Amino acid sequence: MNIDKLAPIAAVIVAAIAVFVVGGVERIPFDGVGGYVLDGNAQWFILVLLLIGLVHGLMSPVTEPASIAFIIIAAFGFPRLANTLESIPAIGMYLNQFVDQLAIAIAGYAIAALIIDLKSRITAD
Repeated sequence: MNIDKLAPIAAVIVAAIAVFVVGGVERIPFDGVGGYVLDGNAQWFILVLLLIGLVHGLMSPVTEPASIAFIIIAAFGFPRLANTLESIPAIGMYLNQFVDQLAIAIAGYAIAALIIDLKSRITAD
């Protein structure tokens, strides 16, 4: 198995643990931007998910500009779309938290893609 298979599997497992065992990493919206509650074990789950995304992005770089744009839009849009899942009775809250966790890993991947793009622009011949 390569990193393109292992990183998403690891992100799904860590996100599921964060939702069902710890209770999720709570996302708090403010002024249209948003943030995460950093108390208890939540901060460690955020760190692990971000590192999974960073390692995946650095080991399997994306160089196509359209793909980079899609990743950045996904990292920005997934938490906002996940909020609509709250309207599903009984499981909506868990689905929302799960998608929020996956968005943290996608944000790590987007940061890695931006770092690689910036490096390629600086070191261009």
